[in-house]
Amino acid sequence: MSEATGQANGRRRGPNYVLISKRESLGWSRRRAARELQRIGEARGLGTPELDALEKALYRHETGATVCRDPLYIELYCAAYKATAHELFGGVAPAAQVGERYGVRSHKFIAAYIGADRVAELAARELVTPGASHHGLGCMAREVEHDEGLCRLHVWPFGVAIFHLAEELAFPNVAHLAIWRRRTYVENLAWASRYIGNLVRAEAEASYVLSLYWVHSPIWPAHEIDTALRIMCFPKTLLARDPETSESSLAHAELVERSLLADGFEYPEMTSFGVKGISLGYASWSGVVYSPIALQRSLAEQELVSTELATQAIWAYCAHINEQVEQGRDPTVPAEYSWRFLRGVRSRLTNPRPQETDQHRFMRAAILDTSGLPGHLAQAIDILRETE
Repeated sequence: MSEATGQANGRRRGPNYVLISKRESLGWSRRRAARELQRIGEARGLGTPELDALEKALYRHETGATVCRDPLYIELYCAAYKATAHELFGGVAPAAQVGERYGVRSHKFIAAYIGADRVAELAARELVTPGASHHGLGCMAREVEHDEGLCRLHVWPFGVAIFHLAEELAFPNVAHLAIWRRRTYVENLAWASRYIGNLVRAEAEASYVLSLYWVHSPIWPAHEIDTALRIMCFPKTLLARDPETSESSLAHAELVERSLLADGFEYPEMTSFGVKGISLGYASWSGVVYSPIALQRSLAEQELVSTELATQAIWAYCAHINEQVEQGRDPTVPAEYSWRFLRGVRSRLTNPRPQETDQHRFMRAAILDTSGLPGHLAQAIDILRETE
């Protein structure tokens, strides 16, 4: 295993106080920390050095005698101290190796409007039970079996159903994710339509899928990671409009990706909500991507998930109202979920909360604005007011 010495421009690097404080906060001596690193390495099937060598390396990394660039040590430290590489070592990180894959958790939100009566029926049959509240919108939920990941169905009393499917993925580049996304969206919509139709014992159709990507293990060098996440936020920019065979589509997507990584990628309807040194985050009409840099100071994954659940629930409800108008009908909705209800929802979603952090406010505003929900809500409120 290679290590870089701690000399830079003829000067010795200073101690790594983050590593030291992480260890000391756990009450560990260096020997105790070395044992923990060895235990983690053995549990993960890694070829870890002997205990004395681990303790010596830990001393050199903490004092700054050696710069920690070895992927093995970085993985062990991150696991032991429950922190990211950037949090522990700043900009010092191993370069991506050929064949390496980045780790990302995909959160898909698959929406369907089933009607308030059918939601009430599901509750009466005890097929759904009270679930969590998302931005003040209480819902009911049930666990759903899915071959590809963890899935939960959320239903709101105003008639919207949202499947939340979380899948753990690893890809060598964004092009593979773009191809996977296009293929699975079709499969997910068909599956969700069948499932909800069987559940409510009537014909039902899932209308769209929206994705949130939590990038927990990036592999790109510092000068490429921002562009890579921008592409991931709008992955269909890599794909031709008319899909060819999967092999040629992938080859084309990889070629486009390499070009964009070299030249940069800008998309006018993409909003950044990351905080320098803490996180990278982008939202667009196509979806959301977030990568924590300082895990203890960044947004929590569930905060993004909860915001998307609330956003997509109201988006699907407004879409149902607007669809009735476009079909030449006056929309009919339960009285308790008419324009006054939507006016209250708009206030809860768009106005800052007293104890809300800046990071959460930036994230919420970016997701709402790029989804087009504020305009969607305003139109639905006006329509319901006119037809009340």
